[in-house]
Amino acid sequence: MQYIENKTFDELKVGDTAAITRTLRQQDIELFAVMSGDVNPAHVDEEFAKSDLFHKVIAHGMWGGALISAVLGTELPGPGTIYLDQSLSFRRPVGLGDTVTVRVTVREKIPDKKQVVLDCVCTNQAGETVIKGEALVIAPTQKVRRPRAVLPEVHLHERGARYRQLIEAAHKCQPIRTAVVHPCDEVSLVGALDAAADRLIVPVLVGPQAKIRKAADAVKRSLQDIEVIDTPHSHAAAARAVELAREGRVEALMKGALHTDELMGAVVKTDTGLRTERRMSHVFALDVPHYPKPLLITDAAINIYPDLETKRDIVQNAIDLAHALGMAEPKVAILSALETVYPKINSTVEAAALCKMAERGQITGGLIDGPLAFDNAVSKEAARTKGIVSAVAGDADILVAPDLEAGNMIAKQLIYLAGADAAGIVMGGRVPIMLTSRADGALARQASCALAQLVVHHRTRGAQ
Repeated sequence: MQYIENKTFDELKVGDTAAITRTLRQQDIELFAVMSGDVNPAHVDEEFAKSDLFHKVIAHGMWGGALISAVLGTELPGPGTIYLDQSLSFRRPVGLGDTVTVRVTVREKIPDKKQVVLDCVCTNQAGETVIKGEALVIAPTQKVRRPRAVLPEVHLHERGARYRQLIEAAHKCQPIRTAVVHPCDEVSLVGALDAAADRLIVPVLVGPQAKIRKAADAVKRSLQDIEVIDTPHSHAAAARAVELAREGRVEALMKGALHTDELMGAVVKTDTGLRTERRMSHVFALDVPHYPKPLLITDAAINIYPDLETKRDIVQNAIDLAHALGMAEPKVAILSALETVYPKINSTVEAAALCKMAERGQITGGLIDGPLAFDNAVSKEAARTKGIVSAVAGDADILVAPDLEAGNMIAKQLIYLAGADAAGIVMGGRVPIMLTSRADGALARQASCALAQLVVHHRTRGAQ
């Protein structure tokens, strides 16, 4: 166990010194910004910082001041020290990767007040002074020796960062013509118009024209130059949107203010729908704090209790989406309650069968393993503890749930308990379908559009 121990006023001598050394990391800047609320772009905006005085991201000046406080409070004089005054002169900026040594030295003792004056100097790796100052403290009079507190681990997660990267990747493609089905409320209409403004889609609004225009008036948005196809009600809107996709007039569908089963009912019709030789399935693309990469979860919205043949299509659809997102060989974890095959749990048997199907070329483009329990699919430590040797375990890109109930629960637990952001798309049809929800935020809606745009671009590129 580590301890921290002070020097009392009587033990202190003029010339006593103590120091700590720290290297500035991006996380230090972000933590200080979160704690202080100081989001000066010189510290947190790399693009702005390049054009600023020092042409690089620099630390907050008081980051160095905080390090001085740390030396005074833990080293010299140490626990029991009371701050009275501190002067600081900032001589040079501290940039990312700079190593700063903070040293305090006792310059004067004031016996009647038990006060101590200390010189404070911060130098960088080149020996240059970056901060210089003077501290006045009341030194402790009683000896203190305490276990050093173990600080909590801090994991920073920039909300929406991966979705912004996804949208940025989509910007390299042409916007896709998208039938927005029954956008008769403000949320769905604004989501479509925002995606159009961000050059992700070219919206074709399909639904009762009067209701659509009323929604646009309510949010003061113009529909100039936007095609509106008038239909009497939501069922007709779904049917017409599917027709547009069959005719090749739109490249994707986007759900508006209608029930999912209304839209999907038109999509899955045998003669007039958007079926292919493959079963359609839904894939969530989640940005999960503390998980190092995007996480795809399927199927949580369409296939309730899929059989083995349907699961094959569910897996292949997810792999195809992963390819569109730039994953060359996505790692696919087939989930169950166990990581061993147990005949009484059918999902373990089907997981093993899916792995064999992949070996025989019935599923292509991914690295598949299963059955895997959720913990050893996403945690290398959990996989190690259970002795699982697998390239997928602990590093999955895709989680395949045994049924819709399990998939829906996993996705919503990650969203509401782990703070994940969720975008989603239906794969396996003639065109990608965005099943947006009223609960989706603006960024999630845009991310869903980006998913569809990347899928269309990937298919077009593959057909050439």
